Amino acid sequence: MSSDKIRILITNDDGYHSEGIIALENALSEIGDVYVVAPASEMSGASHSLTLSRPLRIRQIDARHWTVDGTPTDCVTLALNRILPPDERPHICASGINHGPNLGDDATYSGTVAGALEATILGVPGLAFSLVVSRSHDFSESINVAKKITQKAITEGLPENTLLNINIPKGAPKGFRITKQGFKDARPVISEHIDPRGKLYYWIGEQRNGFHAEGGTDFEAIDEGFVSVTPMRSDLTNHQAIDLLKKWEQ
Repeated sequence: MSSDKIRILITNDDGYHSEGIIALENALSEIGDVYVVAPASEMSGASHSLTLSRPLRIRQIDARHWTVDGTPTDCVTLALNRILPPDERPHICASGINHGPNLGDDATYSGTVAGALEATILGVPGLAFSLVVSRSHDFSESINVAKKITQKAITEGLPENTLLNINIPKGAPKGFRITKQGFKDARPVISEHIDPRGKLYYWIGEQRNGFHAEGGTDFEAIDEGFVSVTPMRSDLTNHQAIDLLKKWEQ
């Protein structure tokens, strides 16, 4: 496939104006024709939510840029079924670059991962990119990773119904590791406050105490300075539990 025929859909959950999506677009424009359909505002933590309770509005910025006042899932659904014509269907969807990690069970909350997941469900291979930092806005290393993995996914393809959740460590990575989803050791922290009108409101936070070191997890790869590449799919079935629970049928 020649580069001038490659079409790439980009979305994210940090919003259309985020530094991460701008860096990703600039990087992947070297590979093919890029189309950006992203949330008009930040949708972090939106997970795989689809807006059904209100209408959605699409704003076209120019010939290849649109915003949607909804979630990353909304953006990808509209991009593939309404915004882009059938003859411009993308070959791959890249979501990110998220400013912060999407490791372990946090992937289930992630709008970044959900954007890639929705694309995969709709028949377009999906890649989710996240930079594992909290303050730095230096995407120089992560865009190189994004270009390399996107090009490889286009050239070699991905297994059917599979998306890749890619987390990139701070600084220059030591290399790549194919990983499994890990599990964090954390507990919710909920703070209660009173607003100026005397009504209670709450902030949901989290206290983290590390992760479960099981060997081969995304947490461990990042902790050792490697890019974590975790293959995922929409099938949430715990296949190992099926035989154990079969006795319930008796």
